[in-house]
Amino acid sequence: MVEQCVSNGTERKTVAKNGKKERKKTETQRRTSDRIKSRQREEKEQLVRKRVQVLDGQEDKGNPRKRPNVNATEEEKEKEVAMAERMVNQVLGSTEVRKEVTLGDASGAGGALPDKSATVKVKDTLRLFNKFYLQLVQEEELRCAKAKVDKKVSQGSKKFLKGSKKSADKSKKEKPSEDADRKKAKRPDLKAITKMFEANATMYPEKRIGDLPGISVGHRFYSRAEMVAVGFHSHWLNGIDYMGQSYRKGVYHNYTFPLAVAIVISGMYEDDLDNAEDVIYTGQGGHDLTGNKRQIRDQKLERGKLALKNCVEQCVPVRVVRGHECASSYCGKVYTYDGLYKVVQYWAEKGLSGFTVFKYRLRRLEGQPILTTNQVQFSYGRIPQSVAEIRGLVCEDISGAQEDVPIPATNLVDDPPVAPSGYTYCKFLQIAKNVKLPANVSGCNCQGTCVDPRTCACAKLNGSDFPYVQINGGRLIEARAVVFECGPSCGCGPGCVNRTSQRGIKHRLEVFRTPKKGWAVRSWDFIPSGAPVCEYIGALVRTEDTDHVCENNYIFDIDCLQTMRGLGGRERRLGDVSVPGINNFDGDDQKSESVPEFCIDAVSTGNIARFINHSCEPNLFVQCVLSSHHDVKLARVMLFAADNIPPMQELTYDYGYALDSVSGPSGKIKQMPCYCGAADCRKRLF
Repeated sequence: MVEQCVSNGTERKTVAKNGKKERKKTETQRRTSDRIKSRQREEKEQLVRKRVQVLDGQEDKGNPRKRPNVNATEEEKEKEVAMAERMVNQVLGSTEVRKEVTLGDASGAGGALPDKSATVKVKDTLRLFNKFYLQLVQEEELRCAKAKVDKKVSQGSKKFLKGSKKSADKSKKEKPSEDADRKKAKRPDLKAITKMFEANATMYPEKRIGDLPGISVGHRFYSRAEMVAVGFHSHWLNGIDYMGQSYRKGVYHNYTFPLAVAIVISGMYEDDLDNAEDVIYTGQGGHDLTGNKRQIRDQKLERGKLALKNCVEQCVPVRVVRGHECASSYCGKVYTYDGLYKVVQYWAEKGLSGFTVFKYRLRRLEGQPILTTNQVQFSYGRIPQSVAEIRGLVCEDISGAQEDVPIPATNLVDDPPVAPSGYTYCKFLQIAKNVKLPANVSGCNCQGTCVDPRTCACAKLNGSDFPYVQINGGRLIEARAVVFECGPSCGCGPGCVNRTSQRGIKHRLEVFRTPKKGWAVRSWDFIPSGAPVCEYIGALVRTEDTDHVCENNYIFDIDCLQTMRGLGGRERRLGDVSVPGINNFDGDDQKSESVPEFCIDAVSTGNIARFINHSCEPNLFVQCVLSSHHDVKLARVMLFAADNIPPMQELTYDYGYALDSVSGPSGKIKQMPCYCGAADCRKRLF
C-alpha cells in the first residue's frame, strides 16, 4: 500500500480553492514607482489601445464596458481599474504591502508574491491573463448573440413595412453600419492585455537582457498576448522587441540604445532562413501586412533593425521565439522559446521582391537545452499517433470501452510490466444504499441552447451569468464556489453551453507508470485553461461509513458546503450563488457541519480520476457542480484545467492537506513525502 499511497492520494482529498487549504497567506508586493506607473500608462496602454482600435476599425458604441479603455470617463475608468485589481488580488494574493523594486530585481513582477518561485509567478500571471481573456470572450459572445436577436427582430418588423418607401430608405441607411460591425475584428486577447496594464499585473514590466526567471527553454506560449502578459516580448505584432533610449539610465547606462532583447521567427518574411542553430533573420518592416506578406518597400536601419545592429556591436544576445501552426491555439499558432542567440553579423541586400532588406545572422549560444521546436518531441515524451506506436502498452483501454475515447495504460518502469489492477472501472457514480439523492429540481424554460442570462433560470443561480464560454467546446471562466448547470428538467438540449461538464471525457488521456509516484495521468491533446478534464467517480457514501478505514487512499470528501462557508480553514471562493440557507446557520450548526457528510470512495470502483496525482503546483483545479438537484452536500466533483496544458504533461491537482493533519489508528501523526517535483514543493504531502 505504500506505493499506492504515494501515487494516488491519502486518507482524504478535499475540495478547496484551487485544491489548496490552510496555507498561510502572504502579502503581495508590487511596484509603486511613479516613474514606472507613468511610463506604463502613457506608453504601453496607449500603444495597445491604438492597435486595438486599428483592428476593430472603429470604437464600440453603447455599453462602455465593452471597451473600458476607449472614450471612457475618468469615473468609468477608475471602476474598470478597481475591478481588474480585485481580480489580480484573487489570483495573486493580498495587495496591502507594496515595495519599490529595482530594474534588476528578479522579483520585479507586478502583482507577484515575493516568496513564490519565478516559475509560479509566471504561471499565476498567465492564469490571470486567461481569466481576463475568457471574460472578454464571454462579452463578445453575448454581443454577437444580441446582434443576432436584434437582426431577427428587425427582419420581422420589416415584413410589415414591405413596399414602404420609408422602410427602404431606412434599410439603405442602416446597411453600412451593419457591414461595418460585421467587418470588425474583435480581439479579446488584446483587451485582456489592456486590463492587465491598467491593474499593473504584467510580469517584468521593465525590459531586460537575457533569460527571464521562470521562463525556461522550451516554454510554450499559445498567443503573442501571453508573451506580453509576462513581459517576455512586449509587442503583440512586431517581430523585434527592443529597449529604447529611456533605458540609458540605471543598470544599462553603459549600453548604446536601442538594443534588441527578443525576436519572434514565424515565417512572415520571405527572406528568412531558419536552420535551427544558425538563423538568417530579416528585419521587420516594409512588407504587406494585409496581403501576400511580400516586401513592398525598402527597409531603413531604424527602430528594431537598428537595435539588432547594436546587439552585434555590443555582443548582446537576444531571446529567440519560434512560431508554428497549431490548431489548438485560439490564434492558430504556438510560440516556443528556443533560447539565447548571439547576433554575429548584419548586412543590407536586395530581397526576393527587389527591395532593400536588412539581414542578421544569429547563432545559438552553447550550453543550452536542446531545441524542441522542429521535433515531434514534447516536454515529457513523444505523442503516439495510434495504439500500435505506444511503448510499454499494458492495457489498450482501462475503461473497457465505457468512455467515448479509449484510455490506454503504459508501464516502462516495472519488470515485468503490469497493468493497473485491484479496482473496477465505472463511468458513473455508484450510490450507496443508505444515500438518497434529492429529487430533480425544475429547470429553465430555454429552448435549444441557453443564450440570455437575464431570462435563463439556471444563469440566475450563477449570479445572472453563464459560468462557461462556448469556445473550445466549453470553458469555465473562473473557479467558483459552486457552478449551477442545466439539468434534466431544463428545456435546453445537450449542446447548451451550460452543460459543459456533462459531456464526458473528450481528450485522449493515458495512464502511465512513474518511478516514485505509482500511476499517473497525462493527455495526448492540448487542454486549454478552463476546459473540463474529468469527473471524480467512485462510490458515493456517507463519510461516517469510512471513518474506520485507515488504509483507503482514494476517498474524496465532498466539502463544497464547508468551502462556501469558509469552515475548517478553507478559503472561500468568490462568486454570487443563490443557495437558500447556506449562510443562515448559527455556531452550533456550523460546528456540526464542519465535517462533510458525504464522500466519494474510489478504492474498489472508480474512473481515471483515481489515478491523478497530487502536485504543489497543479495544472488542474477542483470545481463543485450542481445540475439535477441543488444539494451542495452531494455536488458533483469536477476537475478543470487551471492552465493551458501542453500534450504529454502530467495532469495533477492539489490534494489540499494541511501538514500534520493525518493520524493513524493509534492517534500518531502520519507523514508522507511529496515527490511532485514542483519548484515550490512543500516536500510533504501531509
